[in-house]
Amino acid sequence: MRIIKNKNVSLALLLILLVSSLALGQGTPAPAGQEQQTPTTKGAVIKGKAPVNKEILKVKLPRAEEATLKNGLRVVLLPSHKVPTFNMQMVVLSGGLADKAEYRGLASFTASLLREGTTERSSREIAEQVDALGATLTANSGLSSLTSTVSTSGLVENLDQVLDLFADVVRNPVFPQAEVEKYKTRTLAQLQFQRSIPQFLAAEQFNRAIYGTSHPASLIAPPAESIKKLTTKDLTDFHSTYYRPNNAILAIVGDVTMKGIMPKLEKAFGDWAKGDVPKVTIPPAPEQADAQIYLIDRPGSVQTVLTLGTLGIERTSPDYFAVLLADKVLGGGPSGRLFLNLREDKGYTYGAYSNFGGSKFRGTWTSSSQVRTDVTEGAMREFMAELNRMRNEPVPAEELDNAKRAIIGSFALSLEQPATLLQNIITQKLYDLPADYWDTYPQKVAAITAQDVQKAAQKYLDMKHLQVVAVGDAAKAREILAKYGKVQLYDAEGKPIGTPQTQNNNK
Repeated sequence: MRIIKNKNVSLALLLILLVSSLALGQGTPAPAGQEQQTPTTKGAVIKGKAPVNKEILKVKLPRAEEATLKNGLRVVLLPSHKVPTFNMQMVVLSGGLADKAEYRGLASFTASLLREGTTERSSREIAEQVDALGATLTANSGLSSLTSTVSTSGLVENLDQVLDLFADVVRNPVFPQAEVEKYKTRTLAQLQFQRSIPQFLAAEQFNRAIYGTSHPASLIAPPAESIKKLTTKDLTDFHSTYYRPNNAILAIVGDVTMKGIMPKLEKAFGDWAKGDVPKVTIPPAPEQADAQIYLIDRPGSVQTVLTLGTLGIERTSPDYFAVLLADKVLGGGPSGRLFLNLREDKGYTYGAYSNFGGSKFRGTWTSSSQVRTDVTEGAMREFMAELNRMRNEPVPAEELDNAKRAIIGSFALSLEQPATLLQNIITQKLYDLPADYWDTYPQKVAAITAQDVQKAAQKYLDMKHLQVVAVGDAAKAREILAKYGKVQLYDAEGKPIGTPQTQNNNK
């Protein structure tokens, strides 16, 4: 098969590539009487593998065009003329990391309430106009994010109207106190509901175990006390401080040209006043705590939610691609070892996965599943076995090749999605990645060796600092978990119960 070299990667060719690269157990069945079966993790098999293409995808993506308004607003445009649409995102370079320690969640509150009323439009008018234009308009910021973002999309024929609405929401929110009160009521009710969800409890306790109590990433939901004291003035102050053109990037992908859109952007944002934006200090992740098990008691629960993980990498880490491959092999989908072991072979669960992430501070690398209470012991045994196997054994060549093709194939298809292209641009800018970073992405994936993967696993799957969170019936799970380390019992509010218990350490 020929290597794809053209500037615009066509969907048809990418589909061919993906079909030829799926050696993941989801491939095309072999003809009757010729079924192939390939051994995988502990007895599970992959049937009917599709033919494999050994070539590496090569792409040359069009370069983004850049300009800067006089007020400092950076404009980044990637023209895409396949369909008459556009995607636009105002990336304010201050997010949850800019929140004061005593007021975590303010960046998130501000973004969430941007479209609830401006100096020109009410909340209802904004919603009705977005609907009438067939557009989208959203805003968000995370509790530990680098940025706050306002996103919109629509048909190019409606660009002028959408841009006017978009600019109004970005620049002129008034945060009506009535809307603020509604938001507070909804969010507090949501927080109360979330405490009934075991996955929420597991994620909350895990982030605390990794990041302690002072790092912004220790939170997965805004604290109730921050929500309760929220006022219009708080939101207005945050917006006026950080939502400034010299603290933002406007990224656009779509059927537009720089020559055509710049006059429109000058009209919409040219008189937006710049300001002195406080510098945000990004806190490093704390040193990892010794391995421990946190058990959140839910009496009578028929399932145990398990999360096992460690501190991971920063987004710019030189180990990024090695961890990417290691994660794919371990639990990055139905072809991952965790899925094949705990679901396909053992039947303990509907799914078992791993996941990693990183920002300008170190993220996490986690493995997780929901299993029946009566198989908690077996699930823990298999989780520990798979984590140790990643550390102790090089990944076989065929398994590593399958993981590489799956990642590259998925990347290739993603290039057809304007939202992904937009996010790629933003990622490249936020982390100062090389201009050809996405062009060479497939080659970087392909260059990773089994030794690279094993070194990454040994470095980041640090069993001496492995944090394990279990949510389930403590009466049935505590003695089982104590076989793997010190167990601290908690209630659903996150408060410790009693003293840690240990039987012996089989890690």
